[in-house]
Amino acid sequence: MMGSGSTQRVLVTGGAGFLGSHLCERLVAEGHDVICADNFYTGSKGNIAHLRGNPRFELLRHDVTFPLYVEVDRIFNLACPASPVHYQRDPVQTTKTSVHGAINMLGLAKRVGARILQASTSEVYGDPEVHPQTEDYWGRVNPIGPRACYDEGKRCAETLFFDYHRQHRLDIKVMRIFNTYGPRMQPDDGRVVSNFIVQALKGEPITIYGDGSQTRSFCYVDDMIEGMFRLMETGPDFPGPVNVGNPGEYTMLELAELAIRLTASRSELVFMPMPPDDPRQRQPDITLARDRLGWAPTVELEAGMIRTIAYFRELLAA
Repeated sequence: MMGSGSTQRVLVTGGAGFLGSHLCERLVAEGHDVICADNFYTGSKGNIAHLRGNPRFELLRHDVTFPLYVEVDRIFNLACPASPVHYQRDPVQTTKTSVHGAINMLGLAKRVGARILQASTSEVYGDPEVHPQTEDYWGRVNPIGPRACYDEGKRCAETLFFDYHRQHRLDIKVMRIFNTYGPRMQPDDGRVVSNFIVQALKGEPITIYGDGSQTRSFCYVDDMIEGMFRLMETGPDFPGPVNVGNPGEYTMLELAELAIRLTASRSELVFMPMPPDDPRQRQPDITLARDRLGWAPTVELEAGMIRTIAYFRELLAA
Protein backbone atom coordinates (compact mmCIF):
# COMPACT_ATOMS: atom_id res chain seq x y z
CA MET A 1 0.00 0.00 0.00
CA MET A 2 1.25 3.49 -0.83
CA GLY A 3 1.56 5.10 2.55
CA SER A 4 2.26 1.92 4.55
CA GLY A 5 6.06 2.04 4.28
CA SER A 6 6.60 -0.16 1.20
CA THR A 7 8.28 1.54 -1.75
CA GLN A 8 6.35 1.47 -5.01
CA ARG A 9 7.65 2.22 -8.50
CA VAL A 10 5.22 4.83 -9.79
CA LEU A 11 4.78 6.35 -13.25
CA VAL A 12 3.11 9.78 -13.41
CA THR A 13 2.25 10.90 -16.94
CA GLY A 14 1.86 14.66 -17.18
CA GLY A 15 4.06 14.76 -14.09
CA ALA A 16 5.48 18.22 -14.78
CA GLY A 17 2.02 19.79 -14.96
CA PHE A 18 0.08 21.60 -12.26
CA LEU A 19 -1.49 18.54 -10.60
CA GLY A 20 1.24 16.13 -11.70
CA SER A 21 4.06 18.06 -10.04
CA HIS A 22 2.20 18.14 -6.70
CA LEU A 23 1.55 14.39 -7.03
CA CYS A 24 5.23 13.64 -7.82
CA GLU A 25 6.31 15.75 -4.86
CA ARG A 26 4.08 13.84 -2.45
CA LEU A 27 5.04 10.42 -3.86
CA VAL A 28 8.76 11.19 -3.46
CA ALA A 29 8.16 12.56 0.06
CA GLU A 30 6.49 9.26 1.00
CA GLY A 31 9.50 7.26 -0.21
CA HIS A 32 8.35 6.00 -3.61
CA ASP A 33 10.43 5.79 -6.79
CA VAL A 34 8.82 8.12 -9.30
CA ILE A 35 9.13 8.28 -13.08
CA CYS A 36 7.72 11.59 -14.29
CA ALA A 37 6.82 11.49 -18.00
CA ASP A 38 5.94 14.76 -19.73
CA ASN A 39 6.28 16.25 -23.23
CA PHE A 40 6.18 19.81 -21.79
CA TYR A 41 3.29 20.92 -23.99
CA THR A 42 1.70 22.54 -20.94
CA GLY A 43 3.95 21.15 -18.18
CA SER A 44 7.00 23.05 -16.99
CA LYS A 45 10.47 22.01 -15.85
CA GLY A 46 10.19 24.73 -13.21
CA ASN A 47 7.34 22.81 -11.54
CA ILE A 48 9.62 19.85 -10.80
CA ALA A 49 13.01 21.60 -10.59
CA HIS A 50 13.18 21.02 -6.82
CA LEU A 51 12.81 17.24 -7.36
CA ARG A 52 15.47 16.85 -10.06
CA GLY A 53 18.34 16.11 -7.67
CA ASN A 54 16.40 13.51 -5.68
CA PRO A 55 17.59 9.93 -6.34
CA ARG A 56 13.97 8.72 -6.12
CA PHE A 57 12.88 11.00 -8.98
CA GLU A 58 13.44 10.42 -12.69
CA LEU A 59 12.28 12.68 -15.53
CA LEU A 60 11.43 11.38 -19.01
CA ARG A 61 10.54 13.64 -21.91
CA HIS A 62 7.83 11.52 -23.48
CA ASP A 63 4.54 11.96 -25.34
CA VAL A 64 1.92 9.42 -24.23
CA THR A 65 0.56 9.13 -27.77
CA PHE A 66 3.60 6.85 -28.25
CA PRO A 67 4.06 3.62 -26.26
CA LEU A 68 6.29 3.65 -23.18
CA TYR A 69 8.15 0.62 -21.83
CA VAL A 70 8.97 0.86 -18.14
CA GLU A 71 8.57 -1.48 -15.16
CA VAL A 72 6.21 0.03 -12.56
CA ASP A 73 3.67 -0.96 -9.90
CA ARG A 74 1.36 2.05 -10.21
CA ILE A 75 0.43 4.42 -13.04
CA PHE A 76 -1.24 7.80 -12.60
CA ASN A 77 -2.38 8.92 -16.08
CA LEU A 78 -2.61 12.71 -15.87
CA ALA A 79 -1.25 13.59 -19.33
CA CYS A 80 -3.58 15.98 -21.19
CA PRO A 81 -3.88 19.75 -21.54
CA ALA A 82 -6.71 20.64 -19.16
CA SER A 83 -7.61 24.29 -19.74
CA PRO A 84 -9.70 25.42 -22.74
CA VAL A 85 -6.95 27.78 -23.96
CA HIS A 86 -4.49 24.90 -24.18
CA TYR A 87 -6.71 22.03 -25.29
CA GLN A 88 -8.33 24.08 -28.07
CA ARG A 89 -4.95 25.22 -29.44
CA ASP A 90 -4.41 21.79 -31.08
CA PRO A 91 -7.72 19.94 -30.71
CA VAL A 92 -6.68 16.90 -32.77
CA GLN A 93 -3.64 16.39 -30.56
CA THR A 94 -5.85 16.81 -27.46
CA THR A 95 -8.09 13.95 -28.57
CA LYS A 96 -5.04 11.83 -29.45
CA THR A 97 -3.51 12.49 -26.03
CA SER A 98 -6.69 11.35 -24.26
CA VAL A 99 -7.46 8.35 -26.49
CA HIS A 100 -4.07 7.08 -27.74
CA GLY A 101 -2.59 8.00 -24.36
CA ALA A 102 -5.18 5.88 -22.56
CA ILE A 103 -4.60 2.95 -24.95
CA ASN A 104 -0.82 3.12 -24.47
CA MET A 105 -0.95 3.44 -20.68
CA LEU A 106 -3.58 0.69 -20.35
CA GLY A 107 -1.41 -1.54 -22.55
CA LEU A 108 1.56 -0.84 -20.28
CA ALA A 109 -0.51 -1.55 -17.14
CA LYS A 110 -1.71 -4.83 -18.63
CA ARG A 111 1.83 -5.89 -19.59
CA VAL A 112 3.41 -5.18 -16.18
CA GLY A 113 0.35 -5.91 -14.00
CA ALA A 114 0.19 -2.36 -12.64
CA ARG A 115 -2.80 -0.64 -11.07
CA ILE A 116 -3.71 2.43 -13.14
CA LEU A 117 -5.61 5.61 -12.27
CA GLN A 118 -7.18 7.82 -14.92
CA ALA A 119 -7.43 11.54 -14.19
CA SER A 120 -10.83 12.09 -15.76
CA THR A 121 -12.81 15.28 -15.45
CA SER A 122 -16.11 16.85 -14.51
CA GLU A 123 -16.25 17.88 -18.19
CA VAL A 124 -17.58 14.39 -18.97
CA TYR A 125 -20.88 15.78 -17.61
CA GLY A 126 -20.82 18.62 -20.16
CA ASP A 127 -23.40 21.34 -19.50
CA PRO A 128 -25.39 19.29 -16.99
CA GLU A 129 -29.18 19.00 -16.69
CA VAL A 130 -28.92 17.64 -13.15
CA HIS A 131 -27.44 19.48 -10.20
CA PRO A 132 -25.26 18.59 -8.38
CA GLN A 133 -23.70 15.90 -10.59
CA THR A 134 -23.58 12.32 -9.35
CA GLU A 135 -21.42 9.59 -10.90
CA ASP A 136 -24.41 7.81 -12.47
CA TYR A 137 -25.33 10.88 -14.56
CA TRP A 138 -24.32 10.26 -18.20
CA GLY A 139 -23.77 13.88 -19.11
CA ARG A 140 -24.83 16.31 -21.82
CA VAL A 141 -21.94 16.96 -24.18
CA ASN A 142 -21.94 18.55 -27.64
CA PRO A 143 -19.86 16.02 -29.65
CA ILE A 144 -19.01 18.50 -32.43
CA GLY A 145 -18.40 21.68 -30.40
CA PRO A 146 -15.08 23.43 -29.72
CA ARG A 147 -14.75 21.74 -26.30
CA ALA A 148 -15.48 18.24 -27.63
CA CYS A 149 -11.80 17.39 -28.21
CA TYR A 150 -11.38 17.42 -24.44
CA ASP A 151 -14.86 16.36 -23.26
CA GLU A 152 -15.26 13.47 -25.68
CA GLY A 153 -11.58 12.53 -25.46
CA LYS A 154 -11.92 12.08 -21.70
CA ARG A 155 -15.24 10.24 -22.10
CA CYS A 156 -13.62 7.83 -24.57
CA ALA A 157 -10.69 7.31 -22.17
CA GLU A 158 -13.19 6.27 -19.46
CA THR A 159 -14.75 3.83 -21.96
CA LEU A 160 -11.33 2.30 -22.67
CA PHE A 161 -10.52 1.99 -18.97
CA PHE A 162 -13.74 0.14 -18.22
CA ASP A 163 -13.38 -2.11 -21.28
CA TYR A 164 -9.84 -3.07 -20.21
CA HIS A 165 -11.28 -3.71 -16.73
CA ARG A 166 -14.04 -5.98 -18.05
CA GLN A 167 -12.09 -7.65 -20.86
CA HIS A 168 -8.65 -8.03 -19.23
CA ARG A 169 -9.54 -7.77 -15.51
CA LEU A 170 -7.21 -4.78 -15.27
CA ASP A 171 -7.10 -3.03 -11.89
CA ILE A 172 -8.36 0.47 -12.78
CA LYS A 173 -9.37 3.65 -10.93
CA VAL A 174 -11.30 6.46 -12.62
CA MET A 175 -11.37 9.82 -10.86
CA ARG A 176 -13.54 12.70 -12.09
CA ILE A 177 -11.67 15.86 -11.12
CA PHE A 178 -13.64 19.06 -10.58
CA ASN A 179 -12.09 22.56 -10.81
CA THR A 180 -8.79 22.57 -8.92
CA TYR A 181 -6.55 25.52 -8.15
CA GLY A 182 -3.35 26.33 -6.28
CA PRO A 183 0.35 27.13 -6.72
CA ARG A 184 1.94 26.09 -10.07
CA MET A 185 -1.13 26.90 -12.14
CA GLN A 186 0.03 28.68 -15.28
CA PRO A 187 -0.70 32.41 -15.41
CA ASP A 188 -1.89 32.17 -19.04
CA ASP A 189 -4.00 29.01 -18.84
CA GLY A 190 -7.28 30.90 -19.17
CA ARG A 191 -8.76 29.31 -16.05
CA VAL A 192 -10.89 31.55 -13.96
CA VAL A 193 -8.84 31.45 -10.73
CA SER A 194 -5.51 32.22 -12.41
CA ASN A 195 -7.15 34.81 -14.71
CA PHE A 196 -8.75 36.72 -11.85
CA ILE A 197 -5.66 36.62 -9.61
CA VAL A 198 -3.23 37.70 -12.35
CA GLN A 199 -5.56 40.48 -13.54
CA ALA A 200 -6.09 41.69 -9.95
CA LEU A 201 -2.36 41.68 -9.15
CA LYS A 202 -1.60 43.64 -12.32
CA GLY A 203 -4.45 46.07 -11.67
CA GLU A 204 -6.00 45.13 -15.03
CA PRO A 205 -9.76 44.87 -15.64
CA ILE A 206 -11.14 41.50 -14.49
CA THR A 207 -12.94 39.79 -17.36
CA ILE A 208 -16.18 38.00 -16.50
CA TYR A 209 -17.97 36.01 -19.19
CA GLY A 210 -21.74 36.33 -19.25
CA ASP A 211 -23.37 38.07 -16.29
CA GLY A 212 -21.15 36.35 -13.71
CA SER A 213 -23.98 34.25 -12.28
CA GLN A 214 -22.59 30.94 -13.58
CA THR A 215 -21.12 28.78 -10.81
CA ARG A 216 -18.06 26.64 -10.25
CA SER A 217 -16.78 24.64 -7.30
CA PHE A 218 -13.10 25.09 -6.45
CA CYS A 219 -10.92 22.45 -4.79
CA TYR A 220 -7.47 23.31 -3.43
CA VAL A 221 -4.68 21.19 -4.95
CA ASP A 222 -3.58 19.52 -1.68
CA ASP A 223 -7.11 18.22 -1.11
CA MET A 224 -7.24 16.90 -4.69
CA ILE A 225 -3.93 15.01 -4.34
CA GLU A 226 -5.15 13.46 -1.07
CA GLY A 227 -8.28 12.23 -2.88
CA MET A 228 -6.12 10.79 -5.66
CA PHE A 229 -3.96 8.89 -3.14
CA ARG A 230 -6.99 7.48 -1.36
CA LEU A 231 -8.64 6.31 -4.56
CA MET A 232 -5.46 4.59 -5.77
CA GLU A 233 -5.37 2.58 -2.54
CA THR A 234 -8.96 1.29 -2.60
CA GLY A 235 -9.49 -2.40 -3.33
CA PRO A 236 -9.89 -3.89 -6.83
CA ASP A 237 -13.67 -4.01 -6.27
CA PHE A 238 -13.89 -0.21 -6.54
CA PRO A 239 -12.86 1.00 -10.02
CA GLY A 240 -14.90 4.21 -9.78
CA PRO A 241 -15.77 6.51 -11.35
CA VAL A 242 -15.71 8.81 -8.34
CA ASN A 243 -16.17 12.59 -8.19
CA VAL A 244 -13.42 14.44 -6.33
CA GLY A 245 -13.95 18.15 -5.86
CA ASN A 246 -15.17 20.76 -3.44
CA PRO A 247 -18.99 20.98 -3.27
CA GLY A 248 -18.81 24.63 -2.14
CA GLU A 249 -20.39 26.50 -5.07
CA TYR A 250 -19.46 30.07 -6.00
CA THR A 251 -20.57 32.43 -8.75
CA MET A 252 -17.95 34.05 -10.97
CA LEU A 253 -18.88 37.42 -9.45
CA GLU A 254 -18.20 36.14 -5.93
CA LEU A 255 -14.82 34.75 -7.00
CA ALA A 256 -13.85 38.02 -8.74
CA GLU A 257 -14.78 40.05 -5.67
CA LEU A 258 -12.76 37.70 -3.44
CA ALA A 259 -9.70 38.04 -5.71
CA ILE A 260 -9.98 41.85 -5.60
CA ARG A 261 -10.35 41.90 -1.83
CA LEU A 262 -7.46 39.51 -1.10
CA THR A 263 -5.06 41.29 -3.46
CA ALA A 264 -6.22 44.78 -2.38
CA SER A 265 -6.58 45.51 -6.09
CA ARG A 266 -8.27 48.42 -7.79
CA SER A 267 -9.26 46.33 -10.80
CA GLU A 268 -12.70 46.91 -12.28
CA LEU A 269 -15.04 44.21 -13.59
CA VAL A 270 -15.58 43.93 -17.36
CA PHE A 271 -18.31 41.70 -18.78
CA MET A 272 -17.76 39.71 -22.00
CA PRO A 273 -20.00 37.35 -24.04
CA MET A 274 -20.19 33.72 -22.84
CA PRO A 275 -18.02 31.28 -24.84
CA PRO A 276 -19.86 28.42 -26.63
CA ASP A 277 -20.82 25.30 -24.63
CA ASP A 278 -19.58 26.84 -21.36
CA PRO A 279 -21.39 25.06 -18.50
CA ARG A 280 -23.74 27.26 -16.44
CA GLN A 281 -23.39 25.19 -13.27
CA ARG A 282 -20.76 22.84 -11.94
CA GLN A 283 -20.92 21.24 -8.52
CA PRO A 284 -19.85 17.73 -7.50
CA ASP A 285 -21.91 15.36 -5.42
CA ILE A 286 -19.11 13.81 -3.30
CA THR A 287 -21.24 11.32 -1.34
CA LEU A 288 -19.34 8.41 -2.93
CA ALA A 289 -15.92 9.91 -2.14
CA ARG A 290 -16.99 10.45 1.48
CA ASP A 291 -18.33 6.90 1.78
CA ARG A 292 -15.65 4.93 -0.07
CA LEU A 293 -12.53 7.09 0.36
CA GLY A 294 -13.32 8.78 3.67
CA TRP A 295 -12.43 11.96 1.77
CA ALA A 296 -13.76 15.50 1.93
CA PRO A 297 -12.00 18.80 1.18
CA THR A 298 -10.43 20.59 4.15
CA VAL A 299 -9.10 23.86 2.65
CA GLU A 300 -11.57 26.74 2.52
CA LEU A 301 -11.62 28.87 -0.64
CA GLU A 302 -10.25 31.99 1.05
CA ALA A 303 -7.32 30.12 2.65
CA GLY A 304 -6.47 28.41 -0.66
CA MET A 305 -6.76 31.69 -2.56
CA ILE A 306 -4.31 33.39 -0.16
CA ARG A 307 -1.69 30.66 -0.86
CA THR A 308 -2.33 30.84 -4.60
CA ILE A 309 -2.08 34.64 -4.67
CA ALA A 310 1.28 34.43 -2.84
CA TYR A 311 2.55 32.06 -5.55
CA PHE A 312 1.43 34.34 -8.41
CA ARG A 313 2.76 37.45 -6.67
CA GLU A 314 6.21 35.84 -6.54
CA LEU A 315 5.93 34.55 -10.12
CA LEU A 316 4.99 37.97 -11.53
CA ALA A 317 7.79 39.67 -9.58
CA ALA A 318 10.44 37.31 -10.99
